[in-house]
Amino acid sequence: LVQWMWGGFAVDNATLTRFFSLHFLVPFVIMGLSVLHLLFLHQSGSNNPLGLSSDSDKVPFHSYYTFKDL
Repeated sequence: LVQWMWGGFAVDNATLTRFFSLHFLVPFVIMGLSVLHLLFLHQSGSNNPLGLSSDSDKVPFHSYYTFKDL
């Protein structure tokens, strides 16, 4: 695997160039994927993708709900 990816175990000029070029490009790749994610996946998505109940924080035995349901 090391031979295939890096060209060997020795740290020479080609290995350093490959290492630094990959580490230079990785933040731009992440940023590009984040922009694509925001543009396409959030364009028509729901604000509640899991379908959770939005009234889970309401206390059902509160006096407002007690009087409202009478």
